[in-house]
Amino acid sequence: MSQPEKKFISHLEYFEMEKTAEYKSEYYHGEIFAMAGASVHHNLIASNVITSLNTALRDSECFVFPGDMKVQIDAAMHYAYPDVSLVCGQIEFAENRNDIITNPLVIIEVLSDSTKDYDRGSKFKAYRGIASLRDYILIDQYVYSVEYFFRNKAGKWELNEFEKLSDALAIGSVGVELPLENIYYRVNL
Repeated sequence: MSQPEKKFISHLEYFEMEKTAEYKSEYYHGEIFAMAGASVHHNLIASNVITSLNTALRDSECFVFPGDMKVQIDAAMHYAYPDVSLVCGQIEFAENRNDIITNPLVIIEVLSDSTKDYDRGSKFKAYRGIASLRDYILIDQYVYSVEYFFRNKAGKWELNEFEKLSDALAIGSVGVELPLENIYYRVNL
């Protein structure tokens, strides 16, 4: 039995659909993928990170965005909703829009069972194509674990891992320290 042929959806059709959609979806090369709702732990972690970053960067030229801001990974081909994104300086938007940024400096994803392989694998590979991106942070919602990927001076990606509440990661591109006890505040694992 043959599979039904997939209908290619243009990025402009995707933008129109997003205006009235009841749920968020990501766009990848003509296909749309619905995003599942997030758990309490996921939301607490994202909220804690946003609060910490906003407090630390309050008097800077940086902007912290929650998971409702899309990021353009590849023009007209790939758009995603990171859990947290950060831009410093002038915000650059895609195609005269105000809901899709093209120049994130930091992207943070909270891992779930259904997305962890994608977030570590092909999504991270795609994110690495964003010229402005300097830091990529993966936060596990099930155990105390943060993976901090950063672009070194040679342009290569390196990894630091943190697994104790007493640990703190320093986000190099913005000079902010994020203690794990703040990231996991009120998250009962």
